[in-house]
Amino acid sequence: MRLLSFKANGDIAWNEFINPDHIPSYAILSHTWDADEATYRDLVDGSIQAKKGYEKVRFCGEQAKEDGLDYFWVDTCCIDKSSSAELSEAINSMFSWYRNASRCYVRLMDVWGPSDPSDDWVAVAEKSTAIGSIQETLPQKWKEDFCRAKWFTRGWTLQELIAPRSVSFFSHDKHLLGDKGSLEDLINEITGVPQSVLNGSALSTWAVTERLSWAANRQTTRIEDGAYCLLGIFDIVMPLIYDLSRL
Repeated sequence: MRLLSFKANGDIAWNEFINPDHIPSYAILSHTWDADEATYRDLVDGSIQAKKGYEKVRFCGEQAKEDGLDYFWVDTCCIDKSSSAELSEAINSMFSWYRNASRCYVRLMDVWGPSDPSDDWVAVAEKSTAIGSIQETLPQKWKEDFCRAKWFTRGWTLQELIAPRSVSFFSHDKHLLGDKGSLEDLINEITGVPQSVLNGSALSTWAVTERLSWAANRQTTRIEDGAYCLLGIFDIVMPLIYDLSRL
């Protein structure tokens, strides 16, 4: 597994961990891909800071550091997609990588945080415990923006929601909006994923048709990814076939 860390001068370095028993605690980023993402090639040749997507990479690292973690993982630049063997291994390992992460940060680039500092999602989430549901207390516009977020429509992000123990949601402007626990009622409403699954119940206890229903309205850019993104949901490992010239 390839993890990122900060050098003493603030630049980003990468670290290879071959033995799965020796992988240190790390944070992991979940997001939707945009134009000009920072890639593994950019990381290797030192041009990563010139990419627009570098901001998300840096955000993940800085948030990890704030949470006491030295290492972090971002899919865009931690996988060498020019290697079919590495890409296949990464996709088959993805669910476990998210499950084993100490923290998962979801960056919703189409949702903005509060304009009024006193009007805070985190405070609302905390108050909702006593009220019964965060849906009853969220400002309506934020609730609508959150429900419409592109992240909830993508195939790959289903496992990124389910697998990690700790999932924190951040807005485009880096405001903490809440976590999988405080927002579980709303997430259940958006995704149809049962709250017990969001809380970590074994996926094997759910019927195949039920698990497939969670992905029914999600899309992937490539047709084959519609199947590959569900491997972890069904605890399947299989060889993958990609035309690397199209990646």
